[in-house]
Amino acid sequence: MNLKPYREALALPGLRSLLLVSVLARIPLTATGVTLTFHVVLDLGRGYGAAGLVGAASTVGAALGSPLLGRLVDRRGLRPVLVLTTIAEGVFWAAAPALSYAVLLPAAFLAGLVALPVFSVVRQSVAALVPAERRRPAYALDSMSVELSFMVGPALAVALATAVSSRFTMWAVGAGIVSSGICFWLLNPPTRGADEPAGPYRKVPRREWLTPRLLAVLAVSLAATLVLGGTDVAVVAVLRAGGEVGWTGAVLTVWAVASLVGGFAYGAVSRTFSPLALMAVLSLTTIPVGLGGAHWWLLCLALVPAGALCAPTIASTSDAVSRLVPAAVRGEAMGLHGSAVTVGIAVGAPLAGAVIDASAPLWGFAVTGAIGLLVALVVLLVELRERRMSADRPGEAAVPAEPVAGPEPLGPAVTASTR
Repeated sequence: MNLKPYREALALPGLRSLLLVSVLARIPLTATGVTLTFHVVLDLGRGYGAAGLVGAASTVGAALGSPLLGRLVDRRGLRPVLVLTTIAEGVFWAAAPALSYAVLLPAAFLAGLVALPVFSVVRQSVAALVPAERRRPAYALDSMSVELSFMVGPALAVALATAVSSRFTMWAVGAGIVSSGICFWLLNPPTRGADEPAGPYRKVPRREWLTPRLLAVLAVSLAATLVLGGTDVAVVAVLRAGGEVGWTGAVLTVWAVASLVGGFAYGAVSRTFSPLALMAVLSLTTIPVGLGGAHWWLLCLALVPAGALCAPTIASTSDAVSRLVPAAVRGEAMGLHGSAVTVGIAVGAPLAGAVIDASAPLWGFAVTGAIGLLVALVVLLVELRERRMSADRPGEAAVPAEPVAGPEPLGPAVTASTR
């Protein structure tokens, strides 16, 4: 395996410390969902449906707030946003254990609206620190760090909630998030590259950068995480139906490790892969996973191909967004990317659950995978149409986002078919 791309990326000033801090900072953020669920069910005595509503309120808030906070980073800089969101997080998590359910529900929405934007800020900073031609291994490392955080955060929250209390877990998660905000404030990673002007940018109208190609990448991001969210629920349902729910942790660990290995391979190879192609293959390999539900170890094997494409797909969409927009709106664009990822997961899980309730567990994989394939087909058709229209209007050049040579944001899987 060629490790040179990783060595070159990690040798860049600031990237190593950014990725290290991001792994630790994301752990408490990945634990918020399960922590709120335990609190609503155990402390407030409500059902899982009520807990799901709190999670949904937080998710909707985060989806709306992410691009707004990104726009604020573009205009005011990173540190003012970190101060605002860190204080807001501290207030919410300190007060949340004492709130009634009727107050917690809107409070969760407001907290989501001003949630600490670690995920989008890290990806924005990677684009500022790393030249466009070296971003693929950098974003692969970022995706792998996300995977590590998701492997640790929820499990740690469950352990704390069961060993101590859900109330203590909420305070611990809040303290972790506030500490993450302070660490990022001290680190103050750049949001603009060294070769980009330090002063205020001219205002870039959305019609110049919110192009059909960017919308296509956002659709790919949403569809990919919809498939992942659906897979998460379907795994539990298949194992429960087979009487092997005790192996859930082992199966999900295999899935996560496959994603780590796939992400590492993606960053090490020299060939560029299309986000659209990666998402399409991810969806295709997810459809038959339920056929391995007879035994937990068969399910592990069935999940490996799809798992190996999780981190590469998310990394490729982050890289594509960084190339498609000018630096002046990079924060807002990464915020939109974060919203697409959030909405995809939020839709995929209940969608798979509804399908499973109405049919059988294996259809949870099949339906979410089929939806991913359908989105891939629609995006491909739209992209081909845009290419043909652009060819018919040779005098209308789009505003370039990056002044460097690099792979096409939707990749050779699309561009080769139009040449």
